[in-house]
Amino acid sequence: MSMRLAILCPGQGGQHAAMFDFARADARGAAFLERCGLDAQLCAAPAAVLADAAQLYANRNAQPLIVAAQLAAWHALREDVAAITGAPSMVAGYSVGELSACAVAGVFESTDAVALAARRAELMDQAQRQAAPENQAQGLMSVGGLAVDQVRACLQRHGAFSAIDTGADTLIAGGALAALRAAADELAAQGARTGELPVGLASHTPLMAAAVAPFATLLAQLPCSDPAAPLLAGVTGQTVDGVDQVRALLAKQLSHTIQWSACMDACAERGIEVALELGPGSALSRMLRERHPQIECRSLADFRSVGGAVSWLRRQAG
Repeated sequence: MSMRLAILCPGQGGQHAAMFDFARADARGAAFLERCGLDAQLCAAPAAVLADAAQLYANRNAQPLIVAAQLAAWHALREDVAAITGAPSMVAGYSVGELSACAVAGVFESTDAVALAARRAELMDQAQRQAAPENQAQGLMSVGGLAVDQVRACLQRHGAFSAIDTGADTLIAGGALAALRAAADELAAQGARTGELPVGLASHTPLMAAAVAPFATLLAQLPCSDPAAPLLAGVTGQTVDGVDQVRALLAKQLSHTIQWSACMDACAERGIEVALELGPGSALSRMLRERHPQIECRSLADFRSVGGAVSWLRRQAG
């Protein structure tokens, strides 16, 4: 059996109180959670964070939580994936999910990725405080139903930015909340749909510039290897050539637009037949299915157990 499989690792927004249940139900996933040191990477005990929506969505907790959940799920699945199809034919991560994607592709150790996510979150929070006068709030906002060139022009007028390109008439905007809300009013008058996302900083915009250099220093100190599977860079939508490029682009993506549309197109161009999203949530599999319906897409959020996900993969390969 063989198939061209992509592993997708989403970013913030889909976390929930039961986000570790899938991995904990499998001995391999539970073992990873025991050794990844998540307790030391959060602002409170994991159980307390998961039970409190404010803490669950706080950037400082959200990033390590998401990476830990994704990599615990991957540790539960990877032996079965290898038996079914060998190494993934493509690995891609969206925002902080790019750290998980690097670990899936063998660039750095999974436990290191969880700790790195916590430091990334700290640096981005510090950049937010530096960029925001008088603690002015930042955030992200979805925009849909209007040509992206028209949306970008409106964002520019209000001092906001395109953070993630997701389609011909959809994107994620980032900036100060006051700027985003002013832009939202104008965009709504033009027929667009907008919605604020549960992310409290302007990821992937120039407002994160202060985090780039210190994060690059962290990456330079982290033991890394060349990718063992084709790995997409979010800011280019292209496969990376080696560890030096991985480090450079991971740092760059903090303050530059994520080209997720290009990442989805790269999956189609590389002949990906099946895509599995590690969760939490199912936004990436939905977007890829809508853009390239010939690709069979599912998220782990669609399954009750590792066995269910593995059975689905076997059917696709068979």
